[in-house]
Amino acid sequence: MFQFLKKIASPFTKIKSVLGQKIKTLFAKTDENSFEDLERLLFEADLGAELSADLVDKVRNLVRKNPHFTPDDIASFVKQQLRQLFPPPEEKPFLNKPHVILIVGVNGSGKTTSLAKLARHYRNLNRSVLIAAADTFRAAAVEQLETWSQRIGADLIKAQPKSDPAAVAFDAVQAALARKSDILLIDTAGRLQNKTDLMNELAKVKRTIQKLIPEAPHETLLVLDATLGQNALDQAQTFHLFTPISGIILTKLDGSSRGGIAASIQRQLRIPILWAGLGEGADDLIAFDPQAYIDALI
Repeated sequence: MFQFLKKIASPFTKIKSVLGQKIKTLFAKTDENSFEDLERLLFEADLGAELSADLVDKVRNLVRKNPHFTPDDIASFVKQQLRQLFPPPEEKPFLNKPHVILIVGVNGSGKTTSLAKLARHYRNLNRSVLIAAADTFRAAAVEQLETWSQRIGADLIKAQPKSDPAAVAFDAVQAALARKSDILLIDTAGRLQNKTDLMNELAKVKRTIQKLIPEAPHETLLVLDATLGQNALDQAQTFHLFTPISGIILTKLDGSSRGGIAASIQRQLRIPILWAGLGEGADDLIAFDPQAYIDALI
């Protein structure tokens, strides 16, 4: 947790001053304007309209029943309510070999880089990792993964540009089985201009790998850009509608001046946020700690 707090404290300095200190300032003298201003602050921090309104209603009822509550008590209450949105961190053992992880998300979200950082994480745990460059429509994605794979000591399966992504995924599963790889990470295309085509493509990739491993993928991780705010939530809803998402990688938290989108995602979708991207370095992908996040948020 210390590592997470150390990294997350800096990017959330601004958000902490907005929410933590201003909540206390608002309720130094409580009137109806305090509640209206609180809702505005929460909304501007990307908690979303529904969650912001719900929190304000709960704070209003709290103050009504406990008029002696201090501003610190109110801020602590908001933190407690937000913490309840997040499931406790859970370590899931890898029961399959290879453990197949499908990485999805739109171009620009940090999808390919997050995959590489995840590969680095597993290599640091002495796991054998195979990477499939199935985002064949973006040459830069393949080049990125080539560079990363060489740097971290992971094998790479790739094909010619514009090749069938499902064919690349199939070849990668075959290779992972033959090499007895611990982890297979599959990058996928991220073009959201035509949602139907993209989702059909993802479905084809999944059907193809299930010909070799019926229970795969064992994880489908959606990469979201935290700086997009509520647009990131819209992306999550779209992907989750077409392909079940088992977890979220929330990137660019170091570039967000608000960051409440994580709480909004939990409120709307109940999909666990598993990883947080807090920088451009190879080790700047950290297991998401809900308590550390809430402590930084308020």
